[in-house]
Amino acid sequence: MKKNSEKIVELKDVCLTVDGVPVLEHIGFSVSAGQIVTLIGPNGAGKTTLLKTVLGVVKPDSGSVWRKEGLKTGYVPQKINLPRAIPLTVERFLRLDGDYPASKLREVLELTGIARLAGHSVHPLSGGETQRLLLARTLLKDPDLLVLDEPAQGLDPVGEERFYALLDSLNQTEKCAILIVSHDLHVVMAKTHRVLCVNRHICCSGLPEEVVDRPEYLRLYGERPTLAVYRHR
Repeated sequence: MKKNSEKIVELKDVCLTVDGVPVLEHIGFSVSAGQIVTLIGPNGAGKTTLLKTVLGVVKPDSGSVWRKEGLKTGYVPQKINLPRAIPLTVERFLRLDGDYPASKLREVLELTGIARLAGHSVHPLSGGETQRLLLARTLLKDPDLLVLDEPAQGLDPVGEERFYALLDSLNQTEKCAILIVSHDLHVVMAKTHRVLCVNRHICCSGLPEEVVDRPEYLRLYGERPTLAVYRHR
């Protein structure tokens, strides 16, 4: 899917200090409709806080955060803890957020590749199946922007690649923009339109093939001669 030039989110000169420590420093970037934007950077760089700022959960000390009027956002967390004493099937879990029609539940389960698990308990699901379930729950809201914070953390390499391939497919078929934090450079760099390298401020940004040659990126990650990078269609 070709990305749209219409902006749906824009941050300008965003700054945030927590307990006297600068967390975000003069951050500015935008996300356009249908665009996949990936945030990378070291631990403690402010990436998760930046996502929360985009979502409106965290208010910056200065600067501005603009969201398109009526924008629907969906957040996919790293994980969710459910008390094992509560018996929940996959379908019942999806209904916790609302009484959605069965056809809508089937739609999101099929989109995420876990329709076969509808009647199964949520507790024995694998890491990859759980992430697909959390993604399915978010898709119930038909978001214009999907926001994900290291969604493949804990998955094996095959699971990582399959999950990011699913996001790539959803970006093309469901026409939703995606803003994602990830450390899985070998996968996400081949599945994104734009990369932002963050370390409290934006060190560098651009197309994946541009960013991997930037000195700011190389200082953080070193040379990655085997990194698979191509321009996203």
